[in-house]
Amino acid sequence: MRKDVVLHTVGGREVEVSHEGKVFFPESGITKGDVIRYYEQIAPMILPHLEGRPISMERFPDGITGESFYQKEVPEYFPAWIHRVSIPYHHKGGSQFQVVCDSPATLVYLADLGCITPHTWLSCEHHLTRPDKMILDLDPSGDDFAPVRTVAFLVRDLLEGVGLQPSVMTTGSRGVHIVVPILPSLEFGRVRTFAESVAGILAERHPDIVTDEIRKEKRGGRVFIDALRNAYGATAVPPYAVRARPGAPVAAPLTWKDLEDPGIHSRSFTIRNLFERLERKGDLWKGFHDHGQSLEDMIRNLRKKK
Repeated sequence: MRKDVVLHTVGGREVEVSHEGKVFFPESGITKGDVIRYYEQIAPMILPHLEGRPISMERFPDGITGESFYQKEVPEYFPAWIHRVSIPYHHKGGSQFQVVCDSPATLVYLADLGCITPHTWLSCEHHLTRPDKMILDLDPSGDDFAPVRTVAFLVRDLLEGVGLQPSVMTTGSRGVHIVVPILPSLEFGRVRTFAESVAGILAERHPDIVTDEIRKEKRGGRVFIDALRNAYGATAVPPYAVRARPGAPVAAPLTWKDLEDPGIHSRSFTIRNLFERLERKGDLWKGFHDHGQSLEDMIRNLRKKK
């Protein structure tokens, strides 16, 4: 074994880890080893949001200032114990294998490869074409978080008005995700249509602050409500994932009361302060997927809101 390689025993499995001292976040001195230890420690909270879901690996082998790339297909050199799922190509035939991250050892293995963020599907391997959550991604035109906060409450009120119970989390980047756990009974197309209708209604009601315009040059400084993630093969950042931004921010579940706090923004929580928050607040999304809601009646209710 090379001098720069050490064995980590994670969940009863030995994982080779190398170059732990390599700096991944230069402005804060956070190393590859820090990221690995974060994922090992956060495993009980993040794994329920990863298990069963194909992922796209966002890799930064030399840290966030180096070259990066997204990797979907499982390389041949991945160990046999890593869970894979065969993903059919809908338009060109054939399939490819993608990683399903279902163990602490897999988290550590991926982090060792520089996978800072594992992006997950909105559906699970046993019902790939039917999502079990709906996401509305609030994307601001600038770095001001105040408009995001305002629009998030508009989205919440509309969803609650049709009978849904939405949750909110920071993305660790600029905006928030509003997420609704749903029963995997509808195909992606119907879920996306519902999400687009929500965005369209709010853009019509609040044209000064909300837009559903895909083209950035036409958003005019407004907050874009992005429903596009509700599609087969599309991915989203899971809660507690690290983002490749200065300071190593993480996606963090919030309460709606938290969102009222003007001191909280999308990059408030990092790998250095998240565990202190967890000690105070606990895992806000524990059992999140145990509360899937039917979207059927809500679709009819939303039509009445138009």
